[in-house]
Amino acid sequence: MLIEELAPRWEARCESGRRGRREAARMREAGAGPKYELVFVDRLLVTLVHLRTGLTHQALGVIHEVGSSIIGRAIGEIRPLLASRGFAVPDRPGVRLRALEDVFAYAAAEDITLRIDGMETQVRRPRANRPGRRAFVSGKRRQNTIKTTTISDHQGRTLWAGAVRPGRMHDQTAVRTEGIAEQFHQHPQVKAEVDDGYRGLANEFPDQVSAPPKKPKDVEDGPVTERYGWRETKRRQSSRRICVEHANAEVRQWRPLQRYTGRRETYGETHRAIAALVSDRAAKRPTRHKPSTELVLVRTTTC
Repeated sequence: MLIEELAPRWEARCESGRRGRREAARMREAGAGPKYELVFVDRLLVTLVHLRTGLTHQALGVIHEVGSSIIGRAIGEIRPLLASRGFAVPDRPGVRLRALEDVFAYAAAEDITLRIDGMETQVRRPRANRPGRRAFVSGKRRQNTIKTTTISDHQGRTLWAGAVRPGRMHDQTAVRTEGIAEQFHQHPQVKAEVDDGYRGLANEFPDQVSAPPKKPKDVEDGPVTERYGWRETKRRQSSRRICVEHANAEVRQWRPLQRYTGRRETYGETHRAIAALVSDRAAKRPTRHKPSTELVLVRTTTC
């Protein structure tokens, strides 16, 4: 299925590049000229193996008996196609969400409560004396990281991943610069569960965004009922939001997102490609519906 989906787009992109280089129409028959050392299927497999296991270009070149530069060129061609696929929709084969607007429209139509959370991945430290070097230093992890935002449904199935920002940026700032506040204004019926990092968003949209309750002052010295009530409310909100943490953990099983050693400029493309592939598998999980407590008459009895 993935081959059938990407093969026409890859061929169209290659033909567009050839036409741009020769600046004219094709002069020879299709198929003439030098042949690819790796056909499309091999290029796709090389890219998938690299994204899943993190094998180097040199190791993959030894496996396929080609040079590492050919492997790098193949990954550079296939990875953008994987990143632009969008995210699979549960119970909707063929429908994919590519933008934040699509996610909120889908949530409004299906009456889904979104789960939003940030994710940080360690990256290489920028060279000394370069502008913006401190922008990647995360205040939470004390490492050079890149931050992304994940949106999932109530079963931890990834619906969207994006808002790629340097690790120093706050979680709430990352999604605000992506335009999430405008989406809440346009879809007032959409609700979301977030953590403490998005408390400002919850304050702005109290009827739509649910954040953990603030800790009351002197809660340890206060009444036992108040202390228990705060902890129980926080626990319940956390249990409703934990599924997005599972979505992030599912993405972290792929080696490049455990610690990214490539160029920081390609991290966003790599993350979207992996998240799109993970969403394909997650969308196949059956939807769990809440059981109804309404009493149903099974059969009529005669007195």
